[in-house]
Amino acid sequence: MTATPNPPSPSCPPAITVSRAGWTGLTAIAPMVWGTTYIVTTRMLPEGHPLFAAMMRSLPAGLIALMIVRQLPRGSWWWRSLVLGTLNMGAFFPLLFVAAQQLPGGVAATLGAVQPIIVAFLSVAILHESLSVWRVCWGALGMIGIALVVLGPSAAMSSVGVLAGLAAAASMGTGVVLTKKWGRPEGVLAMSLAGWQLTAAGLVLLLPALLIDGVPPGLDGMAVTGYAWLGLIGALLSYTIWLSGIRRLPVTATALLGLLSPLVAAALGAAMAGEALTPIQLLGFALALTAMVAGQLPSPKQKGQASS
Repeated sequence: MTATPNPPSPSCPPAITVSRAGWTGLTAIAPMVWGTTYIVTTRMLPEGHPLFAAMMRSLPAGLIALMIVRQLPRGSWWWRSLVLGTLNMGAFFPLLFVAAQQLPGGVAATLGAVQPIIVAFLSVAILHESLSVWRVCWGALGMIGIALVVLGPSAAMSSVGVLAGLAAAASMGTGVVLTKKWGRPEGVLAMSLAGWQLTAAGLVLLLPALLIDGVPPGLDGMAVTGYAWLGLIGALLSYTIWLSGIRRLPVTATALLGLLSPLVAAALGAAMAGEALTPIQLLGFALALTAMVAGQLPSPKQKGQASS
């Protein structure tokens, strides 16, 4: 059952209702889980097989979801699932792996942090919303914060990596906005929608993964565990949560929650390397978290309209 926010008191402008705060906190779990992708990929999976890794992250999880929910798309949702699955996963996963391989992790993470800004402008073009300058500004501050956390003096640029990173952000950003536009069919579970998209993404990736990458030789228990984590937790569970949140939250505010992903990745990397975060990195954390939280609040203009 969809939770309905309590109507705000007419005497005071709304900030975030209890229901919205709860959904924001729940939805934030998804990008936090995605923040484990880099450490799992680099420490547990075979190198040099980005398409195979992307396929293993999506197809098994999608088929498991279909077996659990036993719901198939109907009508236009066949092609919509294909489009969303390709944008959110089928194109996004390989592009993300290419960016991570071609660029230092900090550069790739900073490029990914541009997604809330992309979503804000796509919302104008696709959803016909007014441009939220408030959230664009917080998105820019969040990107600066991420850069302070993850960019080091040895950061180098690769044109292929930069294009892949920006394309990945644009791909998932478009998928997020279209997910908001098309919503979810009546009576269909969020896990069903996630399963449709993951299965579609896996099928799109299946032949390229086998023909271009092939099956990595000598898969061991560590690799199987890594694929299982990325598929079951990093895809099926997290996308079920993410799609539920997109339905109930403003789309640009939801995209700002994605800043948690590189922050978690940086914190895990520092913890596993036994390194303390520098003052500059701590400042970046503070800026990114401030941007993420402030971006969930209504703009001063909206508050003024609510109180008038």
